Amino acid sequence: MAEMSLPKRILIVDDEKNIADTLAMVFKIKGHESMAVYSAETAVETIEVFEPDVVLSDVMMGKMTGVDLAIYLSKARPDCKVLLFSGQAATADLLREASRKGHEFRLLAKPIHPQKLLDDIGSL
Repeated sequence: MAEMSLPKRILIVDDEKNIADTLAMVFKIKGHESMAVYSAETAVETIEVFEPDVVLSDVMMGKMTGVDLAIYLSKARPDCKVLLFSGQAATADLLREASRKGHEFRLLAKPIHPQKLLDDIGSL
Protein backbone atom coordinates (compact mmCIF):
# COMPACT_ATOMS: atom_id res chain seq x y z
CA MET A 1 0.00 0.00 0.00
CA ALA A 2 1.26 3.51 -0.87
CA GLU A 3 2.35 5.65 2.04
CA MET A 4 0.30 8.80 2.61
CA SER A 5 2.28 11.99 2.20
CA LEU A 6 1.81 15.06 4.31
CA PRO A 7 -0.05 17.98 2.72
CA LYS A 8 2.23 20.33 0.87
CA ARG A 9 2.06 23.94 -0.29
CA ILE A 10 2.26 23.70 -4.08
CA LEU A 11 2.69 26.56 -6.53
CA ILE A 12 1.70 25.68 -10.10
CA VAL A 13 3.22 27.84 -12.83
CA ASP A 14 1.91 27.52 -16.38
CA ASP A 15 1.06 30.13 -18.99
CA GLU A 16 -1.84 27.90 -20.04
CA LYS A 17 -4.42 29.08 -17.50
CA ASN A 18 -6.64 25.99 -17.82
CA ILE A 19 -3.77 23.65 -17.02
CA ALA A 20 -2.58 25.69 -14.02
CA ASP A 21 -6.09 26.10 -12.60
CA THR A 22 -7.00 22.44 -13.11
CA LEU A 23 -3.85 21.21 -11.40
CA ALA A 24 -4.37 23.61 -8.49
CA MET A 25 -7.90 22.25 -8.09
CA VAL A 26 -6.71 18.62 -8.20
CA PHE A 27 -4.09 19.27 -5.52
CA LYS A 28 -6.63 21.08 -3.31
CA ILE A 29 -9.08 18.19 -3.62
CA LYS A 30 -6.30 15.85 -2.48
CA GLY A 31 -5.63 17.95 0.63
CA HIS A 32 -2.72 20.11 -0.49
CA GLU A 33 -2.66 23.89 -0.33
CA SER A 34 -2.14 25.05 -3.89
CA MET A 35 -2.05 28.21 -5.94
CA ALA A 36 -1.86 28.77 -9.69
CA VAL A 37 0.06 31.57 -11.40
CA TYR A 38 0.50 32.12 -15.12
CA SER A 39 4.09 33.28 -15.55
CA ALA A 40 7.50 32.67 -14.01
CA GLU A 41 7.76 36.38 -13.21
CA THR A 42 4.55 36.19 -11.14
CA ALA A 43 5.88 33.05 -9.44
CA VAL A 44 8.99 34.96 -8.31
CA GLU A 45 6.74 37.57 -6.65
CA THR A 46 4.39 34.95 -5.20
CA ILE A 47 6.96 32.69 -3.50
CA GLU A 48 7.74 35.35 -0.92
CA VAL A 49 4.11 35.38 0.27
CA PHE A 50 2.94 31.83 -0.47
CA GLU A 51 6.21 30.08 0.58
CA PRO A 52 5.66 26.82 -1.34
CA ASP A 53 7.19 23.45 -0.48
CA VAL A 54 7.00 22.48 -4.15
CA VAL A 55 6.89 24.45 -7.40
CA LEU A 56 5.50 22.63 -10.42
CA SER A 57 6.39 24.68 -13.48
CA ASP A 58 5.94 24.47 -17.22
CA VAL A 59 9.24 25.03 -18.99
CA MET A 60 8.33 27.03 -22.09
CA MET A 61 6.73 30.32 -21.05
CA GLY A 62 7.09 34.01 -21.93
CA LYS A 63 10.30 35.91 -21.11
CA MET A 64 11.36 33.77 -18.16
CA THR A 65 11.37 29.99 -18.68
CA GLY A 66 10.61 27.36 -16.07
CA VAL A 67 14.31 26.44 -16.08
CA ASP A 68 15.18 30.08 -15.30
CA LEU A 69 12.63 29.97 -12.48
CA ALA A 70 14.06 26.70 -11.13
CA ILE A 71 17.58 28.18 -11.11
CA TYR A 72 16.28 31.26 -9.29
CA LEU A 73 14.48 29.06 -6.73
CA SER A 74 17.57 26.92 -6.14
CA LYS A 75 19.28 30.07 -4.84
CA ALA A 76 16.38 32.01 -3.29
CA ARG A 77 14.55 29.03 -1.73
CA PRO A 78 16.89 26.02 -1.65
CA ASP A 79 14.44 24.13 0.59
CA CYS A 80 11.73 24.33 -2.12
CA LYS A 81 11.49 21.32 -4.45
CA VAL A 82 10.99 22.00 -8.16
CA LEU A 83 9.35 19.76 -10.74
CA LEU A 84 9.36 20.89 -14.36
CA PHE A 85 6.96 19.69 -17.00
CA SER A 86 6.80 20.30 -20.71
CA GLY A 87 5.41 19.03 -23.96
CA GLN A 88 7.99 20.73 -26.17
CA ALA A 89 11.19 19.27 -27.60
CA ALA A 90 13.14 22.53 -27.09
CA THR A 91 13.06 21.84 -23.36
CA ALA A 92 15.95 19.36 -23.66
CA ASP A 93 18.32 22.11 -24.82
CA LEU A 94 17.39 24.33 -21.86
CA LEU A 95 17.94 21.47 -19.41
CA ARG A 96 21.32 20.60 -20.97
CA GLU A 97 22.42 24.22 -20.63
CA ALA A 98 21.28 24.31 -16.98
CA SER A 99 23.14 21.04 -16.36
CA ARG A 100 26.33 22.54 -17.81
CA LYS A 101 25.94 25.31 -15.22
CA GLY A 102 25.59 22.76 -12.39
CA HIS A 103 21.79 22.63 -12.08
CA GLU A 104 19.89 19.35 -12.31
CA PHE A 105 16.09 19.39 -12.50
CA ARG A 106 13.51 16.67 -12.82
CA LEU A 107 11.38 16.87 -15.98
CA LEU A 108 7.94 15.33 -16.45
CA ALA A 109 6.48 15.07 -19.95
CA LYS A 110 3.12 16.63 -20.85
CA PRO A 111 0.48 15.43 -20.99
CA ILE A 112 0.74 13.92 -17.53
CA HIS A 113 -2.00 12.21 -15.57
CA PRO A 114 -2.89 14.07 -12.35
CA GLN A 115 -2.38 10.88 -10.29
CA LYS A 116 1.21 10.64 -11.58
CA LEU A 117 1.80 14.23 -10.43
CA LEU A 118 0.29 13.46 -7.03
CA ASP A 119 2.53 10.41 -6.69
CA ASP A 120 5.63 12.36 -7.73
CA ILE A 121 4.89 15.24 -5.37
CA GLY A 122 4.06 12.82 -2.56
CA SER A 123 7.51 11.25 -2.96
CA LEU A 124 9.34 14.58 -2.43
